[in-house]
Amino acid sequence: MNRAEQLAQMTAKHRERIYETADYIWTHPETGYREWNTSAYLEKQFRELGYEPVLAENIPGFYADLDTGKPGPKVAILGELDSLIVRNHPDANPETAAVHACGHNAQCATLIGVAAAMKEPGALDGMCGSIRFIAVPAEELIELGYREELRKKGIIRYFGGKVEFIYRGYLDGVDMAMMIHSGSLKEGKALNINAGCNGCVTKNILFKGVSAHAGGAPEKGVNALYAATCGLNAVNAIRETFVDDEHIRFHPIITEAGLAVNAIPEAAKVESYVRGASYDSIYRYNKKVNLALAGAAASIGCRLELNDRPGYFPLNNDPNMSDVVAAAMEAVAGPDSVERTDVWGTGCTDMGDVSAIMPAVHPHASGAVGTGHGCDYYIQDKELACVRPAQCLAVAADMLLSGGGELAKKVIAEAKPCFKSKEEYLAAIDRLEMSQEAVIYNEDGTVTLDYSR
Repeated sequence: MNRAEQLAQMTAKHRERIYETADYIWTHPETGYREWNTSAYLEKQFRELGYEPVLAENIPGFYADLDTGKPGPKVAILGELDSLIVRNHPDANPETAAVHACGHNAQCATLIGVAAAMKEPGALDGMCGSIRFIAVPAEELIELGYREELRKKGIIRYFGGKVEFIYRGYLDGVDMAMMIHSGSLKEGKALNINAGCNGCVTKNILFKGVSAHAGGAPEKGVNALYAATCGLNAVNAIRETFVDDEHIRFHPIITEAGLAVNAIPEAAKVESYVRGASYDSIYRYNKKVNLALAGAAASIGCRLELNDRPGYFPLNNDPNMSDVVAAAMEAVAGPDSVERTDVWGTGCTDMGDVSAIMPAVHPHASGAVGTGHGCDYYIQDKELACVRPAQCLAVAADMLLSGGGELAKKVIAEAKPCFKSKEEYLAAIDRLEMSQEAVIYNEDGTVTLDYSR
């Protein structure tokens, strides 16, 4: 029996624990920065396995280190705690509408599977360095108003869990990172690895009007809802100027637009992102979007408050890390079980922020059915969605850290992350932050649009 087969068996030995984890977290969904029960459940399991988790100080999540006893690189393996909100999903929590319609329950089960396997006798034989297991909150970039409240209270600095963990130093000393997301792949494929995906800036947009009686004196009001709809139409009018290869996306929701039907709405709240394939494109097109919103607000005498926050950096899957996890999965699932493509994804993940400062990879496994983020999404096959990825990551960690860590050292030496340091990366994303009045009515009757930093 070769080394990959041994590690695969060590992982499969914990199949019942893996399945129970996936099922428990599926039935106890929690959205970002609220995953206290999920985090506690995983923490308990890590302690049962002999780990000493280091808890995040005032938010859910933790990390736990496993040292081989020999000097060498540190590899991070991540799993995400949070759920989505899909109100019409049959398994959605009836009170919160939370549901794991993106399969993070499978990621948590995978994380447990690797952690359990690595505690088996002989699992670390021949390996050097260490592994950091990270249970991270708040990957789904939702409930932006709630996260802004946490930010104002000083609880978080960034909306994304991995970004926040980077800021707090929880990835300091880590040399490379990997995780596997569940998905729906072609028949016979166990893993899909693409080039990467978009990043984004988040937007809390407040149109501020003047309330008045909607029937008796509408001329005395300024309709914030109308300003919001004009603003969204203005952005729609410039979509044809978005260059195709930059994969720009703007998809707003109106979360508040009046409280009584007989009163002119004095406030309209909009949440959205501007997504793009590069940091520069996000920065540039966000200015165009802000100008359209500000111009529309000014056209009907409305004020506008823009609150832009760093979202996620574009994900760039490291080629060498991609080779490693592809080889690991083929060792587990057989030849021709991995699909490699140059496809660029137009969604976002904060694994992109990790890839901005170190070699990282974020492929997808099979085992799910339905539409991601939709009302029909389920983990149909936990063997494919949870056990196989755990086996793959265990084998990949062994490949990286065996033989004196030569493969890991090669990955580090040849990696080309966008930033040389955490500090340089944080300074760059902070350039996206902005809170200001974008429409200023001057005493001389002129209007000033102030829509960018």
